[in-house]
Amino acid sequence: MPSDPAGATAADDARVVVTLVTGLSARAREAAIAAHLSDMHDEGAQAIILEGLASGVSPLDDLAPDQSLARIAPGCLCCTGNLVLRVTLNRLLRRRPRRIFIGVAGSEHLDQLRSWLRSEPYDQLLRLTSDLKA
Repeated sequence: MPSDPAGATAADDARVVVTLVTGLSARAREAAIAAHLSDMHDEGAQAIILEGLASGVSPLDDLAPDQSLARIAPGCLCCTGNLVLRVTLNRLLRRRPRRIFIGVAGSEHLDQLRSWLRSEPYDQLLRLTSDLKA
């Protein structure tokens, strides 16, 4: 597959960009995502998966219509078998977002979560970026 000057292949361009968001509190993670969204000039749908409930008013309460927000129950995303995350992620992928942010409550098992996101079938669908630290 030919690559562009930046080193990305055509397959990279077709995959959804995924950023894991870490931070001490749900509020901090949500604020970091909101700030990142306001700074981005990407066209197309964005999707956000947040682990846990918001603490009060969230900066993500007023998302643009092309942005999706899904909240999943708190619990280690890799230790709980990934079933809820898998279902949520698959539903969002059907909408073909350009980018997905996944806010995780704990960072103890981020390497296992990254490994899961890089395994089949997600290795062909997703491209992980550097983490966003709140």
